[in-house]
Amino acid sequence: MEERILLEIQRNEITEHNIYKILSKGLKDEKNREILLKISQDEYAHYNVLRKITQKDLNPNKFKLYLYLFLTKIFGFTFVLKIMEKGEDKAIESYRKIINKYPQINEILDDEKEHEQKLLTTLDEERLNYIGSMVLGLSDALVELTGTLAGLTFAFQNTKLISISGLITGISASLSMAGSEYLSTKAESSERNPLKSAIITGITYIMTVLILILPYLITQNYILALILALFFAVILVVIFNFYISVAKDYEFNKRFLEMTITIFSVSFISFLIGLFVKKVLGINID
Repeated sequence: MEERILLEIQRNEITEHNIYKILSKGLKDEKNREILLKISQDEYAHYNVLRKITQKDLNPNKFKLYLYLFLTKIFGFTFVLKIMEKGEDKAIESYRKIINKYPQINEILDDEKEHEQKLLTTLDEERLNYIGSMVLGLSDALVELTGTLAGLTFAFQNTKLISISGLITGISASLSMAGSEYLSTKAESSERNPLKSAIITGITYIMTVLILILPYLITQNYILALILALFFAVILVVIFNFYISVAKDYEFNKRFLEMTITIFSVSFISFLIGLFVKKVLGINID
């Protein structure tokens, strides 16, 4: 049991040594780069201490290494460092299980606590200043377009017409949202660049639109297309809320439930409107 814990910790140390080292090379801020490089060197020193105990050489966990580097490309280094910070907490708990038998681990434990504090000082990334623009683009696109698609689905019952109408509506709405974000940001005394905020809002909106319309382009079954669109909407809500819950320490469950309930409520109301248009007004499109 103790040997398994030691080997697991040892592999984590050499893996994190490589992750911190690679991440440090991608930072522009000299101070943050030096902090991550120092943590990387400490992790390697920890690995050597554990290697003397286990008498085994271990390779990094390549899956974890490549996963974290991939996540850095997608979500930024702050997101990954937050996850690494949580990993430091788990490492401290693991060390406490065996610290009585291996007193030399005391020094490693102190280092891990110090790393946790240092990581908190490096969490300063430009893209976090624009999370508000991303939230605006994504949340508005999800709520507005899922509602629109639900209404169009039962009004038109034709995937080609629904996709064309949804795309036109989505593009128009994305331009409108981008313009509103530009004017809103320009009126604020904010560090954010108005044009950049507008572009981020617009791009986030249009990408969400394309994802939600995709089911209507790959199937002629309008009911299946709507179900898939709602499923994709939930997946986007999960991914985005997981990102901001990690990067900004927001509560995941509450935000996820709020967005999901809103999306399905608006979609249901729009579904009723679609039925009204189809049945009561007698509008029929073949």
